[in-house]
Amino acid sequence: MIYTRQQLEEFEDQTLAPYGIRSRDSRGRKYPEEEADFRTRFQRDRDRILHTTAFRRLEYKTQVFIIHEGDYYRTRLTHSLEVAAIGRSLARSLGANEDLTETICLAHDLGHSPFGHSGETVLARLMMDHGGFNHNHQSVRIVTELEQRYPDFPGLNLSWEVLEGMIKHETDYDQADASDFDPHLRGHLEAQLANVADELAYTSHDLDDGLRSGLITPSQLDGIAIWEIVNESLGRRKNDPLDELSRHQVIRRLIGFEMTDLIHSIDRYLRRSKANSPHEIQALAYNVVGFSEDMHRRNRELKDFLFEKLYRHYRVVRMQTKAERIITDLFELYVANPGALPDTVQLNIPARGLELTVCDYIAGMTDRFAIDEHKRLFDVDVLP
Repeated sequence: MIYTRQQLEEFEDQTLAPYGIRSRDSRGRKYPEEEADFRTRFQRDRDRILHTTAFRRLEYKTQVFIIHEGDYYRTRLTHSLEVAAIGRSLARSLGANEDLTETICLAHDLGHSPFGHSGETVLARLMMDHGGFNHNHQSVRIVTELEQRYPDFPGLNLSWEVLEGMIKHETDYDQADASDFDPHLRGHLEAQLANVADELAYTSHDLDDGLRSGLITPSQLDGIAIWEIVNESLGRRKNDPLDELSRHQVIRRLIGFEMTDLIHSIDRYLRRSKANSPHEIQALAYNVVGFSEDMHRRNRELKDFLFEKLYRHYRVVRMQTKAERIITDLFELYVANPGALPDTVQLNIPARGLELTVCDYIAGMTDRFAIDEHKRLFDVDVLP
């Protein structure tokens, strides 16, 4: 049996909650296009993101550990896929649009520079007098300007709701600037689900990678409430060894607890709000997506622990210091000597300006390419 786009849209109408966004109710695209025969607008947007160069490059961009630390640690690509999996599950359980949520999740880190947040920090400093830099804004620029894949328009020409969800992406590390996207309205439900999926994914999976690397140890987590609760639920005692299988079990149970808490907590917020449409969700004075007070407090404790013991671990700080040096050296050399840029990149200078062109070029680099480029330009023993 074949399902047409119209039938898929009807299925959405039958299965989504009143506050879930229907793809047929989309505010559309900036440049009009004929819609696909067998995919909804949001399914098509998801596929466009998957085929971008920026998405493929996430495979070699840092989450916490620089790529040469080992290929078993998470990267921006695996993180984005994990966020999408969590987002889909939440949307499906709560009657939100699963395709829209997944699309926002997959796109949310497209604009990340090499070397994670340390790379973003140094680019923001270098661009302070030239418009600034943050990866959330860069993600939107990628899908609206920088990816050149279609002859009739720049970027990917994504639906309004996808762009709005990307622009209104907010976590501890990301703050939205939605001045062109109804700034008086908060993110729609699907955007809020993408936000919390990102938070849940990076907290639980950074903990997993930290334990696997040995930078943090199980004994350091003694007294952390959520850690104690998870281990108790598994019948694990305080001094039980944490082998690889046990670690997987603990992280899986942690995510399960958090997902269950989220679904029930969001359901309570939604019922209390009495919202009966996507617009009513956005017009509320508060977000309807969040953990219960107890789980929020436990997560805050775990995030504070990770900040102190993992993100500020001397080995991570050393990696960050190297990353800052590499990006600074590259930026300053390219600005001083634009001829060192590839010819195709130099062509962008008249329209974008020198500094923004250099910033776009560096932000698009993978960790490995940035390291190799630095060697080619600054190591006299390496051929250019």
